[in-house]
Parts: sequence; C-alpha cells; structure tokens
Amino acid sequence: MSIAATLAFRDLRRGGRGLLLLAMCLFLGTAALAGIGSLSAAMLAALDAQGRAMLGGDVELVVSQRRATPAELAAFTAAGPVAEVVSLRAMAHKGDQDTLVELRGVDDRWPLVGRFRLAPGALAARPHGAQVAIAPALADRLGARVGDTIRLGTQPFRVIGLIAEEPDKLGAGFALGSPALVDMAGLDASALLQPGSLYRSGYRIALADPTRAEATGKRLAARFPDAGWTPRTTENAGRGLRGGIATLGQFLLLVGLAALAIAGVGVGSGVTAYLAARTKMVATLKVLGARSTLIARLFLIELALVGAAGMLPGLALGAAVPWIVARVAGDALPITPRLAFYPLPLVTAAVLGTLVALLFALPALAQARRVPAATLLRDALADTGRPSWRVLAAMAALLGALVGLAVWSAADHLLAAGFVAAIAGLVLLLWLVGIALRRLLARLPRPRAPLPRLALANLHRPGAATDRLVVALGLGFSLFVALTAIDASLSAELAGSAPARAPRFFAADVPAEEAATFRRAVLTAAPNARIEAVPSLRGAIVAIKGVPTTRLKTLPADAWVLRGDRTLTWSATVPPRNEVVAGRWWPNDYRGPPLVSIEDRAAQALGLRIGDTITVSVLGVDVPARIAALRKIDWRGLGLNFAIVFSPGYIEEAPHSLLASVYAPPACDGAIARSVARAMPAVTLIRTGDVIGQVSALLGQIATAVRVAAAATVLAGLAVLVGAVAASGRARRYDAVVLKLLGGSTRQVLAAQAIEYALLAVLLSAVALAAGGAAGWYVVTHVFDMGFAPDALRVAATLGLASAVTVGIGVAGSIPALRARPAQMLRTL
Repeated sequence: MSIAATLAFRDLRRGGRGLLLLAMCLFLGTAALAGIGSLSAAMLAALDAQGRAMLGGDVELVVSQRRATPAELAAFTAAGPVAEVVSLRAMAHKGDQDTLVELRGVDDRWPLVGRFRLAPGALAARPHGAQVAIAPALADRLGARVGDTIRLGTQPFRVIGLIAEEPDKLGAGFALGSPALVDMAGLDASALLQPGSLYRSGYRIALADPTRAEATGKRLAARFPDAGWTPRTTENAGRGLRGGIATLGQFLLLVGLAALAIAGVGVGSGVTAYLAARTKMVATLKVLGARSTLIARLFLIELALVGAAGMLPGLALGAAVPWIVARVAGDALPITPRLAFYPLPLVTAAVLGTLVALLFALPALAQARRVPAATLLRDALADTGRPSWRVLAAMAALLGALVGLAVWSAADHLLAAGFVAAIAGLVLLLWLVGIALRRLLARLPRPRAPLPRLALANLHRPGAATDRLVVALGLGFSLFVALTAIDASLSAELAGSAPARAPRFFAADVPAEEAATFRRAVLTAAPNARIEAVPSLRGAIVAIKGVPTTRLKTLPADAWVLRGDRTLTWSATVPPRNEVVAGRWWPNDYRGPPLVSIEDRAAQALGLRIGDTITVSVLGVDVPARIAALRKIDWRGLGLNFAIVFSPGYIEEAPHSLLASVYAPPACDGAIARSVARAMPAVTLIRTGDVIGQVSALLGQIATAVRVAAAATVLAGLAVLVGAVAASGRARRYDAVVLKLLGGSTRQVLAAQAIEYALLAVLLSAVALAAGGAAGWYVVTHVFDMGFAPDALRVAATLGLASAVTVGIGVAGSIPALRARPAQMLRTL
C-alpha cells in the first residue's frame, strides 16, 4: 500500500489536472444534495423548535361558530392554564380605504407561550377595549398611523401600535389578510360574532407534563363527544407549512439526485479519459513487475484524494446554504431557518457521492487493472470486452446501496424509489440506444461527401465512444427538457391564477335574513353586477362508514377534507362549475334523510363510494348522511365551490350565513366596497386580487427554487459534456493527426467534428423530449399537483441551445490536437 500511495502522490503532482473533471462533478453533486438537505433540516428544525409557540400551548381545543360553554371551559381549566383565541376574517375601514384583515380576539392570558411585542412608539403594551394592534402591512394599506382610528364591524378602534412579534402567527395557517389584534371586550363590541358567522374558537392549554398533550386533547374531546371539539398538538401546528416545505424539499431532493446521477456519468467519463492518458505508465509498471492489485490501489488512492478534494468543499458549501439563504432571501421564506450544523444531510450527501463515484469509475478501473501490458503497449484504443462478473457484481452491490440510501433519505420513499428506478431505466435505455445507434449507422449507405462520411464513421467505428456520449448527452438533454417544462408549467399556473371570469369579490358572513340588503348595496354601486349567493356553515367529518375518524391510525396524505372544519352548503341542484361523475343528484323537492355529494378526489382519497355514509358534526350536532353523488369541480374559476354539499331539508335548520361571489367590472371595486361597508359593516369582502396575490407569491417562491435547482443541474450537465468529450480525446487526436497527414485542413477536421456532434444532438433530442417531458409531467402533476403546460418554443430553444453548446464543446475539444505536430503525436500514440 505504501508503494501505491507513493506512486499515486507522484502521479498526481505530475498530471493530476486530468482528474479536475472528477472533482468538479463531485463538488456539484454533493453541494446540491448537502445544501438541499441542510436547508430542509434547518426549516423543519425551526418548526419543531417553535412548535409550542406556534400552537400557543401544549394542546389546543378548537370549535367553529361558537365559544366554549362554562362547563367546557371549566374542564379545560382543570387541565392547566387556558388562553382563549377567537379568529375570523373581517373588513377594516379608514375613510375611503378598506381591506381584509385576519382579526383575532385574545384574552388576558394570551400568549401562554412565547412573547407578544409591539414596535417602538406603541401607546400601550397590548390592546384593551376599543383598541387594536395591527400589522405594518395593514397600516401601509390603510394609511394608518399609531393613534389613528379604524373601524372593525360597527366599532371604531384606536390603533395603539404595530405588531412586531406574534408568537402563534405561523400556527394560524393560510391567511388572506394582514393580522389585527383586539381583546375579547373589543371583539364583542365589534358585533362581528353573529349567529351563522364564520369564526373559530381555540382554547390553548399549558400542561404540567407536555408529553401528555395528545392524550389530554383526546380525553377532553371525548368528554364532550357531541360538541364538535377538535384537539391539536404541537405536531399539528404549522401542518400546512410543514407539508409545503416537505413537498418542495422532496422536489429539490429529486433534482439533486438527478444532478448527482448526471455528475456520476461525468465521473465515469473523466476517469476513463484520465486512465486512457495513463496507458504508458500502466504498461511500464506492469513490465517492471507491478501486479494488477497495485495498479488498482494506485488509481483508487488517486481517485479518493481527488474525490475528497471535490466533495469536501461541496459539503462545506452545502452546510452553509441555510446561512446563505437566510441572508439573501430570508424575507421570502415562510419561516426563518434554525441556523445550526446538521451532520445527517452532509453524511448522506458524502456517502451518496462516494457510491456514485465508485459505481461509475469501477468499469474503467477494472479495465486498466485486467488488460495485459502487451495489449496496452500495442493499442491503447483496442476494445477490451465487457467487465468481468466480479466487476458486475460489485457494481450491482454499489447500485443497491445507492438506491437504498437515496430512498431512505427521502421523505416520500415510494416517490424516491420510483424516481431512482426511472433514472436507472433511463441510463439503461440510453445505453441501449447508443448500441443500437452504432449498429444502425454502420449499416447505412455511406455518403459521397467526405465530411459527412467521416462524421458517420466516427460514430460507429471500433473504439468509438458513442454509447458513453449517448448516455451523457441524453441524461443532460432530458434533464434540461424536464426543468424547462416544469418552469413553463409554473409560469403558466402563475399567469392563469387570475382567470378572466373570476369574481371581483367574495362576501362572507352575510346574514341570511339580509340577503336583499346585500344585493341592493352591490347593485347600487354596480347595476350590472352578477351575484351568486349560497348558504354556508362549518362542519367537520367525524365518522366514515360508521367508524369515528379518531380511531383512524393514519390519514391518507391527500385526505385534506378530514383536517379540521370545512365550509359546507346545501343545494337542490348541481352547483355551477360542478359535474356529477358518479351517482345521481337528488330531486329538486327532496326532503328525505340527509344525502351528501363529495368532491371526487376527496372521496377517492378516503375510499368512499356511492352508498357509503359519512357523519358531519355541525355546531356540535352529528349529521349522518349517505353519499348520493360524486362531483368533479373546476377550481380554476375561483367561484364558490364546496367539497361537501348536502341535500336541502334537515341541514337547513342549522344557524347559517350566506357566502356570495360578486362579478362586476374592475372599475366598480371601490364603489362596491364602500356601498357594502355602509349598509352592512359586519360583512367581510374578500378581493379576488388578495387571493391571487397569495397564490402568485407562493408560486413565485416555488419557481425561484426550481430555477436555482436548474442552475445547479445545468452546471452538472455542462461538466458531463466536457467529460464526454474528454473521454474520447485521445481517439480524436489520433484521427486529427491521420487526417492532417493525409492532407486534411484544420477547417475540414473541425467541420467533421461539428457534423458528428450535431448529428448526435439531433438524434438525442427526440429521446430527451420523450424522457424529459414524461419526468416534467410527473413532477408537475404528482408532486406539485398542478396542470402540465409546457411551452413548446421554450423547450425547442432549450434543446437548440444544448445542441449548440454540445457542438461547441466537441469542436473546442479537438483544437488542442490540431495544434500538435504530427510527428510528435505519432510517437506518443
């Protein structure tokens, strides 16, 4: 081993530059994986660390459209200190300005965990009575300052300060409006809590033993079985945010694995080129008595040293990604990452990088180890046959370890396994395409023109690297197409988030008995407006097929309809933008036992069919209903759509309000808002633009992450292109020397190279369109759950640019050979 190490250090000092591509590929692959893993770990750690603060306690009991009774509050208080929070959406008014707010009423014990703080200059530490604390964004939108008066519902409130720190803000979930905070007396004075109003009451409890949170929540909910209480623990706090981070992290992990796979092809090409340049050294060592084991050790030490030199900086950069992202884009993140050192993502990236390097370098190492010295001295370009069974077994073991680790480190094991299998299948497909392409080109009629004839011959002659080029270029092209299609689909979703026929407003908390007043207020401001109004109330599914949901051990990942309360309605006819896909709708005059219609995808996630039963808790009353129809909903129109629709009759007896959508010209927005505010100050108007803005911001963040990931993979793809050209560099130099001796000009030699690479790029574009398009479709539709809308022009431009870069790199790789003197080259080949 000492002799091998000595020779390895000497060889690296003399010609180690040849392994620069290996170091570059491993740097890019490990940096991408380590950075993605570290950032995801930092954000999830921040969620875990802030779990109690986000929830506001150890356990929370939640109910919709009512507050706790004295008996319920006494039971909660017996478990520990209790803080009450009532949340609802409302309109804030100041002069002619009005906007949607997320209003919260809190008691004096809030917050039990964390700290509430107002910005310097506040008139008081927290609001009392007719006082309100508002977010800076709300102050900017209303043009309000500390000391000004704004109106919430029917009550004027004095702004006492701007919110600087709100501990449970993230746990509140998706918010359309800016926060505003009042105490319970102020909330009661606003007259916003009316029968049928949509609001949520939460009771946070601080326990002496936080480990008993889940058991305590279930015990308290079971004590009042018909009251509709839903327990939440710190694990539920920020569930949507955690799911979004996990989804985006899953996608970025898949991109990182793809970049590492492409880098592995680059490693194989770089090692092949390096070992080909070491032919004389290997032959000399074998003539002097060196055994194959010494040769293998020598090159393994070299690869280990260079690989470590590439991976260590990549791991360091990956570990620094949370700090970099927090500094550069901290304001755009939904939660500030917890800056710390996370070893597991780094170890995982290092092991994956090592396995990939060994997997792709092993064939070249085995070839140099087993070829006799006489063969190496006689012909460096001779075909040495397929790898031995021992080498193939070692490669299979490495591949199994690589797949196992990649699947284990992913959040969605099934998705990761499918993705890794797809990458392996694509590599195998491209290798078979390369073999078939060589045989097909060998059988084609030879062109009469010398340059095309020479280009075709270069692709199928003995010793040609066509199969390696096809794998490298095919992987790179496919990834470029996939990322372009994903980015185009996100852009299309972003542009289509504001459909042309979307309503201008949603109106919530319209009292059913004042529907005519609301309609009159809207039509006074916009005579041609169209109004859709439907009854609405809140309810939660508490049993499926007679089995309580509390007894379900695990919920399906897409069973969103079971998580918390849902807004539901009833209708005699099929609602607009809905299509019955299974079962039959009830008659218009139906007044029998409750029937229900479920959105088709929600029903599929829960395993529900026509005739099954569900039980919905509405205001503490359990309403069993039989499923009569499944509906497909067009959610893109931003109209009023409901996952759960009841038949008329029994459900109508519950206290309820109306939800309305207002379709009107954009110029009437201000007039409608002012007219409704004067006539019905307790009604909440939600501008469609606010919804679109939230969706656009989220999609913009995802698109930015995709583009950053694309940049890393493009660099890996370029490194692979360079490696593929370098792997066939010695053969190219040999061809160039022979052609120059036969009278060929430099221009002719370069033109033949350009034709060869252009032909290869064109042939692979078709494969890349199919493979990359399929990968992009799967990511967009299954990971992001969006519509697939690739831009044909952008995909074509991407392939054209990739082809041009391929031709450029291929031609540039031949220029050094053309500068060499023929006599000198012939002596060294």
